[in-house]
Amino acid sequence: MDARYNPFTGRQLEPGGADRLPAAAALGLEAPRYCAHCGRRMIVQVHPDGWWAKCSRHGVIDSAGTELR
Repeated sequence: MDARYNPFTGRQLEPGGADRLPAAAALGLEAPRYCAHCGRRMIVQVHPDGWWAKCSRHGVIDSAGTELR
């Protein structure tokens, strides 16, 4: 099984465990800063309509394609 990472803190998630989200992330107000696949820091651009984030290994994700609420 591949390791998973918290996209807001960068910490590795324990199998079957839950990781606490920052308050702004829980409300859907924060863009992810770390890749959930590899834990690397991402390049993030926030704009009035949403955000996009780019991992050097896993590509780009954006707020239009995710439901964080």
